[in-house]
Amino acid sequence: MIRQYELIERIKAYDPDVDEDLINRAYVYAMKMHGAQTRASGDLYFSHPLEVAGIMTEMKMDQAAVCTALLHDTVEDTLATLDEIKRLFGDEICRLVDGVTKLSRIEFQSAQEKQAENFRKLVLAMSSDIRVLLVKLADRLHNMRTLHHIDKPEKRKRIALETIEIYAPLAERIGIHRIKEELEDIAFGELNPEARESILTRLNFLRAEGGEAVVESIIGELKKKIGEAGIKSDILGREKTRYSIWKKMQRKNIAFEQLSDIMAFRVIVADIQECYHALGVIHGLYPTVPGRFKDYISLPKSNGYRSLHTTVIGPENHRIEIQIRTPEMHEEAELGVAAHWSYKEGGGKTDGRQYRWLRELMDIVEHAQKPEEFLENTKLELYQDQVFCFTPNGDLIALPRGATPIDFAYAVHSTLGDKTVGAKVNGRIIPLNTQLVNGDQVEITTSKSQTPSPNWERFVVTGKAKARIRRFVRQQQHEEYMNLGKAMLQKVLKQEGYDYNEKNFTSDFCHGFKTNNVDELLVGIGSGHISSREVFYTLHPDHRPKEPPQTIQSMIETAEKKTHQKGKSAPMPIKGLIPGMALHFARCCHPLPGDRIVGIVMTGKGVTIHTIDCETLESFADTPERWLDIAWEEGEDSPESHVGRLIVTIANTPGSLGTLSTVIGKNGGNITNLKIVNRSLDFWDMMIDVYVRDSKHLSDIIASMRATPEITAVNRARSR
Repeated sequence: MIRQYELIERIKAYDPDVDEDLINRAYVYAMKMHGAQTRASGDLYFSHPLEVAGIMTEMKMDQAAVCTALLHDTVEDTLATLDEIKRLFGDEICRLVDGVTKLSRIEFQSAQEKQAENFRKLVLAMSSDIRVLLVKLADRLHNMRTLHHIDKPEKRKRIALETIEIYAPLAERIGIHRIKEELEDIAFGELNPEARESILTRLNFLRAEGGEAVVESIIGELKKKIGEAGIKSDILGREKTRYSIWKKMQRKNIAFEQLSDIMAFRVIVADIQECYHALGVIHGLYPTVPGRFKDYISLPKSNGYRSLHTTVIGPENHRIEIQIRTPEMHEEAELGVAAHWSYKEGGGKTDGRQYRWLRELMDIVEHAQKPEEFLENTKLELYQDQVFCFTPNGDLIALPRGATPIDFAYAVHSTLGDKTVGAKVNGRIIPLNTQLVNGDQVEITTSKSQTPSPNWERFVVTGKAKARIRRFVRQQQHEEYMNLGKAMLQKVLKQEGYDYNEKNFTSDFCHGFKTNNVDELLVGIGSGHISSREVFYTLHPDHRPKEPPQTIQSMIETAEKKTHQKGKSAPMPIKGLIPGMALHFARCCHPLPGDRIVGIVMTGKGVTIHTIDCETLESFADTPERWLDIAWEEGEDSPESHVGRLIVTIANTPGSLGTLSTVIGKNGGNITNLKIVNRSLDFWDMMIDVYVRDSKHLSDIIASMRATPEITAVNRARSR
């Protein structure tokens, strides 16, 4: 545990003017308030805020942030109050502590809703002061370092999943790669220990086979060649993290042996001019790999990251990735926003231009209806493999890969997105669902009468665009249901000889139908959840017959019971089909939720669902009238499992088949059929059908299999 004087010395190393008395008072107060509390590890609880404060000093944060780290759990876990924090330590530290404090006292309907509400509070707090996020990330990092002390496996997995889905992407978004990589690695070890261990084993094997000597040799040759050009440089060889290797195997659909850039070499030179000079030297000496050069100096990432990236066939004929940057860029890459922090000035201000994404999150907070919807759209905003596009005026807009002109329009301004009717890319008119690529210049055409189309939600990829479109659709439905409900109620009243008068529908009357006001009552009638006849009978009880008719809700419940009794299955979750239309899934491509799909009308058989890239579709090219534009519905009504077909090659050794089934089972899959299609002395080829939830689930299983040494090759089957 860090000593009090050690914490002071750490801060004084980068801020000689630190208020030692303030730090000491926060240290003593936190230690006193936490008292004899202990953690799951058995350590005194005070060791946790102290370690969090230590992480803040590693990022060279100001004294207010360090004090906040020491105090961040006092309000939640002890008798301390925000008023007392404010009195003892001032407004700034009180505000930061309030921003970091968890919402454990609030009751929610579900764990996901609690997670969403916690994150919403974090977004609101960090929008005014990014230090809230920095303390929260340090808090999560120490909790992950001690995760193994938690006894319940399901709790460890829940924390690890939240970390890898929210906190690691947030760390990446503000450029703190050091914390991001450690969070990912610990979470990866909890969520998929077999895959992590397999990758670690292979990395250790490479090191044992002389990998470290090769790295030193490459560093020596690069330093010599760059030095001969008159450039002073420091060169570092850095191994990719286990989780980044795993993600690349998933993304590129390749095995471990096919990875060519497990090592990245960082060339650090004096200034930007020498960055480009060094790049020219390297490109002049070694063949470059096409499509692998990225200039993040002239086009920085949205988190401020700057560097030159290139891949070459380098020394000793090794394919290597080289990153060229200045010392300042290197510090920014490691510490992100913390590298810019001016602890001497304080004030908690950051460059808002770097945090456009944070404003996008604020927009989602404003327009999302449910916590779960906010969380979904937020994750879309955090996970971004980016493309860079330009406005006609030359302004740079960073978007996630797969973004469309609609996403571009909403990124520029919400109103521009709402009014979009068309788009030109590089001077040519294109469909609104076209995916943009790096360097596109996008011009948006608008109309004052245009409104967002519900169909846009099917192809936009940014959380902001989805949130705005859904908000408009909700408003539109609300107005339509309200007008319809009013017309239905007026009709019933007129039939019975009464006039419609909203004054009759008091608050107490509306509460009887579990609505807050007359507008909600009318929406309930229009949407079919409240019977207009029942509203009339409640308004005029003397008209109620002895045997009242069934309400719409009771009719629905009766129909559901009958359906359940007959054993009928729920309708398949496909958008774009006529209700009741017969459908089945093509066995040539085995489409899964998450795949892009198309429907083919088959005479006498209904509709067959294919993946968009299925080779069988070529036979229907001459009959476009049989094609249906469809998509997967999202939600809880989706079937729990689908069949995904895999083509697998495994080594013909004892235990290989058992290992294969174990990997599939540990990743939540269930083998439903297995057929060996080819045998040889060394390998077996087989076709395996696996029950999975969706295409992402199948991709995770494939990636785990590729990380297993006994499995030589695995691919998703695309033909019969």
